[in-house]
Amino acid sequence: MAKALNKIMDALDIETYLVCSSAQEGRKLVQQLGEELNLGDLDIMFEEFDGYGMRVRLRKYVYKPGNKYNWLSENE
Repeated sequence: MAKALNKIMDALDIETYLVCSSAQEGRKLVQQLGEELNLGDLDIMFEEFDGYGMRVRLRKYVYKPGNKYNWLSENE
């Protein structure tokens, strides 16, 4: 059976709200989240700090332009 991860076209997006005291702390938490989820570096696509925490939209590129795309394989 094919893995769902191999069927992702380009990226995985995560949207969440992080409780933190500043946008700077929120960005540090994003890095920590990437490590804890074994995703590595995450790109912040959107951030909004409201005084209590930060809403963030994160992106982890599974395939970047020029990579070999598993979803193009005829064997899957």
